[in-house]
Amino acid sequence: MKTLQRKTNTLPERPPVFLQFGSGNFLRAFVDWMVQRWNDQTDFSGGVIMLKSSPRPSAAFDQLRAQGGLYHVLTRGQQDGQLVDQQQRIDVVERLVHPWENPTEYLALAEIASLRFIVSNTTEAGIQFDATDRWEDHPASSFPGKLTQLLYRRFTHFAGALDRGFIFLPCELIPNNGTELRDCILRYAEHWQLSKDFIRWIHQANTFCTTLVDRIVPGFPHQEEAALRERLGVKDKLMVAAEPYHLLVIDAPTEVAQQLPWPDLGLNVIFTDQLDDYRQQKVRILNGAHTAMVALGLTRGVQTVREAISDPAIAATLTKMLEEEIIPGIPLPEAEVRAYTATVVERFQNPFIVHRLADIALNSVAKFRTRLLPSLHAYYAAQEQPPHQIVQALAALVRLYRGDLLPLRDDAAHLAFFQTQWQQWEADDDTDQLAAAVLAYEAAWGQDLNVYSGLTQALGKALKKIKPNN
Repeated sequence: MKTLQRKTNTLPERPPVFLQFGSGNFLRAFVDWMVQRWNDQTDFSGGVIMLKSSPRPSAAFDQLRAQGGLYHVLTRGQQDGQLVDQQQRIDVVERLVHPWENPTEYLALAEIASLRFIVSNTTEAGIQFDATDRWEDHPASSFPGKLTQLLYRRFTHFAGALDRGFIFLPCELIPNNGTELRDCILRYAEHWQLSKDFIRWIHQANTFCTTLVDRIVPGFPHQEEAALRERLGVKDKLMVAAEPYHLLVIDAPTEVAQQLPWPDLGLNVIFTDQLDDYRQQKVRILNGAHTAMVALGLTRGVQTVREAISDPAIAATLTKMLEEEIIPGIPLPEAEVRAYTATVVERFQNPFIVHRLADIALNSVAKFRTRLLPSLHAYYAAQEQPPHQIVQALAALVRLYRGDLLPLRDDAAHLAFFQTQWQQWEADDDTDQLAAAVLAYEAAWGQDLNVYSGLTQALGKALKKIKPNN
């Protein structure tokens, strides 16, 4: 069977419109997949230049170059009650560039007039200023540093033309990612003492959008590789699996929506000036349910997301928690939030994804604080009583952090705190005292939660039901 290669396929030549920092699974199954839809469904003809985002050796990037940027996205899962199992060849990646191997080629990309959008996914740590970066480095080590060098080259080449700036669509999972990226670039401009005209051009000619992205991308389907190659009729060493659900929320001026008509293609892309509300919806519902599920599932011997959502007791707790304790606190139209919640539950049931609860359990204390604690605060503000399903999830988390069910990965101080509290419980068998100590742990929760009426008693009662045998 032949290996997938661009030279053996007749493909249109498209001018590059997207410059993409990152070649990982997510961007290939998210942004590049959307660009493919744009090309296939309209008269738009635009390509992607893909950049390696790290100097470290990467077999995947080398294979992408060998395949000429071609690969398949396998969309697999459930959507609207129907099983989805589709494949799509992606041919929009016209060129791959390694900035560290060829910095001259990298900077020359700034002179390509057709480029309009810059997308990135350089991990949460990627958008950071590094004072050790030097202007004469080729290229700078950090992503914003490299980007500043590229932008300055574009500014000088096009003599500061205001119509040669970029629209930035960062996909890094940090709040205000567009603003953070812009501010890093401006810091580099000042750090390297670049001209005030360049700084004005950054402000006037470029649009930094803040985004929220959501799609589960398991990556290469190793266990089904042979069968899928037979189905595709070609060896594709970079096929990538993704769930049907996808969401891109963009906070941007109206002209960006006019230039990026993806909602018209049936893509789940939302332009809004209320992005924080959508972030809150995702964090509290999807991520909050995940965090609750981890503790509830692992304390019951359940190993995967799909097993957990199929367990009647866990499913009942999650459903009641979402319906009564989380959804009412989301500042979006209720019908919209309930529809989103239904998609989340359906995503948990995806038969093609084996998502281990132990893998999601990393740093569960901090996750509880950011994902479930805001819903507890909101519920108390509205109801003035404990949200009993969230309390059950917290009790399960406390039980999990006894450390006898599986190896825990979290901040050492958190692990030591819970170990100490469980040792005290072993001495006096007092779950109310254990509950009070946990709720008073301000290093985890940011405040003493015992101030909430009835919460200490509710947590103590829940702990009593799931406490281990001595």
